[in-house]
Amino acid sequence: MTEIDIEKNNFEEDTQHGRFLTFSLEEEVFGIEIKYVTEIVGIQSITKVPEVPSYIKGIINLRGKIIPVIDVRLKFEKEAIDYNDRTCIIVIDIQEVSVGLIVDNVEEVLTIDDAAISPPPANKTGFENRFIKGIGMVGGKVQLLLECERLLKNSEIEQIEDIA
Repeated sequence: MTEIDIEKNNFEEDTQHGRFLTFSLEEEVFGIEIKYVTEIVGIQSITKVPEVPSYIKGIINLRGKIIPVIDVRLKFEKEAIDYNDRTCIIVIDIQEVSVGLIVDNVEEVLTIDDAAISPPPANKTGFENRFIKGIGMVGGKVQLLLECERLLKNSEIEQIEDIA
């Protein structure tokens, strides 16, 4: 790699820094770093897979690539709802594995300055913050920023790799 290539890669990474795709589950708004997102697709036919946790809804065929899909509502222990025309699948790459996240609604792409992001509450509060990277404030609204690398445990990633 030449020095120019390295500078180009650093510049490309910098353009994504602080950019988050936001989505909603019920009234809560979550954000994931845009660098993990490969695409957003509408809800489609999901093939069920036996002997997986209930939040792993199954697999989809996306242009010939098999993608396991997770219902984020169920993963976060929220009540299941019927999918509708606002329901989307956000395809992300975690540790070289593509996974689809089923969410109620995709909101927008936001740029959140580092100064506007607070750390999650301490573990002592009882607040489960394994998934939370930080709390962003944009226009007076709270955005729970997810840590994609922690969204799935290593054992869950292995199980998903076995499916795909």
